[in-house]
Amino acid sequence: MSTITSHFNHKKYQAFKPVNLPQRQWPNKVLEQAPKWCSVDLRDGNQALIEPMSVGQKMTMFKLLLSVGFKEIEVGFPSASQADYDFVRELINGGHIPDDVTIAILTPARESFIQRSFQALKGVKKALVHLYNSTSKVQREQVFRQDKAGITKIAVDAAKVIKQCADGNPETQWRFQYSPESFTGTELDYAVEICNAVNDIWQPSVENPVILNLPSTVEMSMPNVYADQIEWFSQHIAHREAVIISVHAHNDRGCAIAAAEMACLAGAQRVEGTLLGNGERTGNMDIITMAMNLYSQGIDPQLDLSNIQKISRQISELIQMPVHPRHPYIGELVFTAFSGSHQDAINKCMKVYEEGDKWEVAYLPIDPTDLGRSYQEVIRINSQSGKGGVAYILEQALSIQIPRWLQVEFSQHVQSYAEKIGHEVSADEIVILFKDKCMNHMGDNSINGWQLMSYEINQQIDHQEKISAKIINAGQISQLAGQGVGALDAFVQALSDYFELQINIVEYNEHAMQSGSDARAMSFIRLEVEGVSYTGIAENNDVISASLNALLNGVNHYFSELKLNTVEQKAG
Repeated sequence: MSTITSHFNHKKYQAFKPVNLPQRQWPNKVLEQAPKWCSVDLRDGNQALIEPMSVGQKMTMFKLLLSVGFKEIEVGFPSASQADYDFVRELINGGHIPDDVTIAILTPARESFIQRSFQALKGVKKALVHLYNSTSKVQREQVFRQDKAGITKIAVDAAKVIKQCADGNPETQWRFQYSPESFTGTELDYAVEICNAVNDIWQPSVENPVILNLPSTVEMSMPNVYADQIEWFSQHIAHREAVIISVHAHNDRGCAIAAAEMACLAGAQRVEGTLLGNGERTGNMDIITMAMNLYSQGIDPQLDLSNIQKISRQISELIQMPVHPRHPYIGELVFTAFSGSHQDAINKCMKVYEEGDKWEVAYLPIDPTDLGRSYQEVIRINSQSGKGGVAYILEQALSIQIPRWLQVEFSQHVQSYAEKIGHEVSADEIVILFKDKCMNHMGDNSINGWQLMSYEINQQIDHQEKISAKIINAGQISQLAGQGVGALDAFVQALSDYFELQINIVEYNEHAMQSGSDARAMSFIRLEVEGVSYTGIAENNDVISASLNALLNGVNHYFSELKLNTVEQKAG
């Protein structure tokens, strides 16, 4: 008997060591403002594409980022790519950089790369030079085979070259950024040590602070541990007032957004990321989602995402990756409810909500119209949907508010239809189905179309009312008369006597379809004819006329079913 050995073995991994931070403060804090944002779509995002963007595509992306409102944009790696170098030159020579926007470039800690980076930036009004080198234990020992002193020397020597280059180009307003790459795998005391060593060269001040970017280059722990690392670092770094702590979270564990949010609670002032989260492996922190998370809490994200659908389509085309239908805030289905109970709750909340109110709608964390989405997209119908969703669709399409008993009745027709076709039912299909099942007995559209020509109501001394009415069907005019408690009851008696049927009203509802002097009334009647339930619906400028027509249409419903059953029996 052979034995199959599984390679799925959790024992070769070890738990990430927590940070010793017993007095951590960040869990008790609340985000009250947006961080400084830096888009790395043109660098980190671009280098992760199967087919990197051309200079023209990069320019389209750059202009899109400007329109969203980014004030810091990392535009590339000009020392490592001719396309990036050319793009940086085009930005500068073409005058494409607004005065209030700072472009950033990334450079490794090598003198030749730094020199070429400054060549690319020649003539720029202001720029951010971003220096990095790997500092983690595994990189030091297995990749570079250097001790801590050796890794620190690499960073310090590069910082000196950058300062010399900047001093040689005083016409530009320079800012510096340092990233101990793979920060999450670096001992915290050493991360502080190497950052302090770099700052000793750059000499940051409150007026000209240095950005210390602490990347989760590989997401190795739960996001709360990353927050602990940021808080510990913030407490121990020298000259904290002259430092902007930045974070750059990757999504290997699927927690990049949570990690960035918690890092901001822990002291981070700046966040790097990409739109839609494009980046290497599982991607970068998605700035759109984090910004919208802040927006949903009443915080100005300092980015204009009101045209988010257009933004997402442009990005998707540029990076040649589709937007997942369940992507937060953007996906086609994120504001869509198929569940019956969800639909019913949304429908009821939407009836209560008024423009200017605080947003409190079940299952919808934000108002879809803020992002250019319509309420019609919120509720969609399949075989799992309920009466509330169907009622919402009809209200949006026909401006009618069907009563609960009709919701129950009609939703069964919709469910049967959905199960029959095996896929989602469109709003147009629901309207057609409603007209077929509930409204084809109305006046000219009726199968057995008795129509009300005229009527006259006289109130009696005993509070009874008498009705005299004329109805017509296929040219045959009939005169009816009846008496009852109110006009509707009197018409029931008149129809019962004329057709020799037992007719009783079980449910009655009516509502105005608009407001104002030209408002039309909609009446819904559920009646029993010979012990079987039928529905009648009608609309008219007058409530009584709408009610009488609805009653007659219910009787039409009875006759159409009777005729249909007779035809089926003969066919059988």
